[in-house]
Amino acid sequence: MTKYQPLEAHLRKSGQEIVSMTFSEIEEVIGAELPASAFKHRGWWSNNPSNSVITHAWLDAGYKSANVDIPGRRLMFRRFEQMNPLAKLGAGPPPNPDFGPPDEAAASGFAEAAGDNIFPVFSRIFGALKGTVTVRPGTDLTAPVDTEWKAGR
Repeated sequence: MTKYQPLEAHLRKSGQEIVSMTFSEIEEVIGAELPASAFKHRGWWSNNPSNSVITHAWLDAGYKSANVDIPGRRLMFRRFEQMNPLAKLGAGPPPNPDFGPPDEAAASGFAEAAGDNIFPVFSRIFGALKGTVTVRPGTDLTAPVDTEWKAGR
């Protein structure tokens, strides 16, 4: 059992769409103090699964952190629909072999999980390429590729 699994269990048990918590309440749930960085850096509460071990606790429970108030020492956890348990680990998009338009329910769930992106199909395509491209230092990504390029073509 990791230090933050009690938070995951607490969120799962709540069953609420939104769970508001103070940092003190989180400390009570986990039975330990939060690190100093949790009180200083909003990024510590990000939903990036490679950010911190605690992030997995709320993501695995089906929640995302929101409205992080560092001075007020509180935040909210919002429930999101988990389309593909591997997607949050960066293992790829939700299954859809032809990248055709998904059904409306799946699209809205994926868009919410992808940060309210209104183009879920494009998110899946670009998400599948995550980490596969390296841009060399000094490369100008705004420069035209074709030296014969002319405006208006």
